[in-house]
Amino acid sequence: MELQKMNGHSREDGFDGLGALTEHEEFLPHKTGVKKETRFTDFEGKTSFGMSIFNLSNAIMGSGILGLAFAMANTGIVLFLILLVSIAILSAYSIHLLLKSAGVVGIRAYEQLGNRAFGTPGKIVAGCIITVHNIGAMSSYLFIIKSELPLVILAFLGKHKNTGEWFMDGNYLIMIVSALIILPLALMKRLGYLGYTSGFSLSCMVFFLISVIYKKFHILCPLDVGQQNTTPIAVDYAAVNGTGDACEAKLFTVNSQTAYTIPILAFAFVCHPEVLPIYTELRDATKKRMQNVANVSILAMFVMYLLTALFGYLTFYGKVDSELLHTYSRVDTLDVLVLCVRVAVLVAVTLTVPVVLFPIRRALLQILFPEKPFNWFIHIGIAFCLIFVVNLLVIFVPSIHDIFGLIGATSAPCLIFILPGIFYIRIVPEDQEAFRSRPKIQAACFAALGVVFMIMSLSFVIIDWVTGASRSGGGH
Repeated sequence: MELQKMNGHSREDGFDGLGALTEHEEFLPHKTGVKKETRFTDFEGKTSFGMSIFNLSNAIMGSGILGLAFAMANTGIVLFLILLVSIAILSAYSIHLLLKSAGVVGIRAYEQLGNRAFGTPGKIVAGCIITVHNIGAMSSYLFIIKSELPLVILAFLGKHKNTGEWFMDGNYLIMIVSALIILPLALMKRLGYLGYTSGFSLSCMVFFLISVIYKKFHILCPLDVGQQNTTPIAVDYAAVNGTGDACEAKLFTVNSQTAYTIPILAFAFVCHPEVLPIYTELRDATKKRMQNVANVSILAMFVMYLLTALFGYLTFYGKVDSELLHTYSRVDTLDVLVLCVRVAVLVAVTLTVPVVLFPIRRALLQILFPEKPFNWFIHIGIAFCLIFVVNLLVIFVPSIHDIFGLIGATSAPCLIFILPGIFYIRIVPEDQEAFRSRPKIQAACFAALGVVFMIMSLSFVIIDWVTGASRSGGGH
């Protein structure tokens, strides 16, 4: 098990709230003859600071980056920037609450924080939310593989149309990719080893970002994205849309899709199930050091998200599709750069799936085998079953858009806002911080904000189901 059950108290490593009680238990002479409980600081992390940033950044980054330009088109540049900054700061604060709660009780497992705060029900609820959220994330990655990989094969074969061969079938392709690439990586014992693949995955997305910036200066506006051509064709947007500002950037825009932006951005910054296991793997782990890992990772993803959204939006403006990469393919089906970007994105999402699988397996281990030591049979069995289930989901569910909407509306607010806030309130003792102290009031408001986000997101998902008018893209 990549993360053993590690209860106990922390050494002097920057954690708040251990106080005199910890020193008393550590240094009293009559304690020396008693077998000490295993502490989480007894686990020696071996992952470097830089590799931990790669892992956490890869956990933050997801398929949602492809829809950020669409989100900016429905909010405007200034409003999008305000929302992006707000969500990034709130996400960093949420990680601060998690790290401080973990430091007080000496736990580095999200599920065990739930157990300490609310007992077994808290552990089960936290584990189930993590499992549901990450299964949704894994499914979104495999859906990208299912839809994009056949197009890449077509391009390499020089064909313009799928002629029905088995190797053009996305269902077969995701099974092959899962068996040959995803499963072997998911069988690795420690999450830190995936730092190398995480770094490569991030480099692929950096290439995607560079390509988006490059294409901004090589695609003229206005252009027709409704036809497939080797050369973009300019059209009269004023005649089509009744406006003459099709190629003008909007600073503020409000429409029926604007309300989806906050849930999409919140979903794009979810990395909280991975924070504590990455913390455990961190070399010379301290709260301050891990918070720095989180801050650098969030800042890096903030820059990537902003630049991708900005240059994608400034390329297509109001004509940007819910999936940015799909918009480029509609402009020019023979563009070699777009083909390379497709390959890079496919590699990135493929290498991200094992990183997302680790927290699901840890959650299941915490619920089903909390006291059992590491066992290769269980380790391999859970990974195989999870990948098998996700493959079935992607193969047999024709459209998973509504499922993603429901998952994004429930699990993302829980993981970012609600659970870290209430865990902090319950775990930090009142003799250290009174119930009405400023930090706990802030944590309570933070959790309440998550409830508001959840209610709002669910409301719009339900409205979409009722009206059938959803056009938004999503996914982490």
